[in-house]
Amino acid sequence: MNPLLGAEKAVLGSVLLDPGQLSHLDWLAPDHFYRPVHQALFATLRKLRNDGHPALAEKTVPLSWVTDAVDEASLHVRGLTAVYAHTLISACPRSAHAPVYGRMVLEGAIHRSITEHAIRLHQAARADALQGEVEGALHYADVLTGVLTDLARRWGTEPRPVAPATPSAPVTAAPPVRADQAAEDERFLLAVLAERPRAMDEVVGWLRPGDFADPAHGQLYRCLGALHHRGEPIDRITLLWEAQRRGLLADGTLSSDQLTAICDGVGPGSAEWLGEQVIRSSVTRTAATSARAIRALAENEALAPGRRINHALHALGPLDEVRTRWQTANGRPAPTAPDPALSPNGPPPAQVHAALARSTPRPVAPPSARPGSAPTPAAARPPSRGHS
Repeated sequence: MNPLLGAEKAVLGSVLLDPGQLSHLDWLAPDHFYRPVHQALFATLRKLRNDGHPALAEKTVPLSWVTDAVDEASLHVRGLTAVYAHTLISACPRSAHAPVYGRMVLEGAIHRSITEHAIRLHQAARADALQGEVEGALHYADVLTGVLTDLARRWGTEPRPVAPATPSAPVTAAPPVRADQAAEDERFLLAVLAERPRAMDEVVGWLRPGDFADPAHGQLYRCLGALHHRGEPIDRITLLWEAQRRGLLADGTLSSDQLTAICDGVGPGSAEWLGEQVIRSSVTRTAATSARAIRALAENEALAPGRRINHALHALGPLDEVRTRWQTANGRPAPTAPDPALSPNGPPPAQVHAALARSTPRPVAPPSARPGSAPTPAAARPPSRGHS
């Protein structure tokens, strides 16, 4: 049996056997289940609990708890029968282990959610690159950040960017979309800056060598920046000399012919406008690279969920940095990210105790303490173990 499918069945079987287990699964959401029939059934079980189903007050769970759950869930999904509900019950080894089974379901949801949203970010970045836009990629980057933050808190860890202890294999960047147009914009910008050195003031505050898709162009921009910073004259001779001093001619990064061709290609143009084209391309290219890195993290089965989430947040760091400079270039203030703890879709702070719940199975609560009577006071819970 697929382990994730077995965990989903065991969680539902636990709750069908003992409705009180729902009080230990507040951090688990219906959409964390993979199968739609399981999503519908878990949502229904929580609804019955919240509506005060009579089974909550019984010492022995009546058959109506199962039949009512099946009848209600069947209104929202096909294929659910009483026979399947009893199959779920038989798939549960011990109902008291529901929090542990729930941990497994949440871990599967973490893997699946990170993968799906990384794919969406990559697709949005590629589409934006084709259309000369950045809004789609930045939107899906924000969505991914919110998803990662919510998953971290449900898992019981503090969401924060954490670099891997051992550097992972570098992600090979895909060839930029519209590479010819990007290269042309870069060459034209460098030509304008070489011909009109004062134009460096228009871009030096927010454009970086790494924003150039062609590494040779980025190194040439670095040479221009160095001459500008030192206040030295800029022309094709001083630029060639600076490139030689940096070893760019010796290692083959640049050739004198390349530099001459760039300088000879100058025409009327705005350095600021051209710089915006370069950094726009950098935004979509960085978004695609971050998405590929996050997808690789999601596929690493050796990573614990908490580490996987925080490494993914770290992988979004380069995109956040280039986004900030893009907004500076366009005179737009950086948006203030909402506090995930205040999000109506996130788990209430009082219920964020996944680390506790997934660490130790809890004893079955007596009928008087089951949902519908009185919630378990927070002070009575054991301290969080803080697993990641």
